[in-house]
Amino acid sequence: MRLTEEDCLRRFGVRPAPEQLEEVRAVLDAETQRERQAQGRGDTQVMRLCCFLLFRAGLLEDVPRIWRAKTSSMDADASIDLQFLCGAGLEETKRYLRELGSDEAEAASRRLLTNEVSGELDGFSADEYAASQEAYYDRDEG
Repeated sequence: MRLTEEDCLRRFGVRPAPEQLEEVRAVLDAETQRERQAQGRGDTQVMRLCCFLLFRAGLLEDVPRIWRAKTSSMDADASIDLQFLCGAGLEETKRYLRELGSDEAEAASRRLLTNEVSGELDGFSADEYAASQEAYYDRDEG
């Protein structure tokens, strides 16, 4: 059974428990695979939420997974915030991507650099960004 954005919010909230992260990853991977097969097959709003939940956890190991989701289609790229790569912090993420050294990591690094140069990441704080996204997802709650 596929989950909707509403289903995911009910199941995981905006701060998933550590034991829920594997399920969040599984949902994201399934939607990413669908979206890679054909744009529009995956639910990019579910993908965005799952990426936010992984961002919230702040684990560097999730950076490549978030990048793969973001780059699975033009719609996904527009829907999934680049900042979601940086849950562990911008500098930590850049260092991690350099250490990975893969083509995928290099592409993500280039995109981060482009956004840094343009000023889009000036003063980036993972905590502040998380708070703004929590407010976005709580929009229907209040």
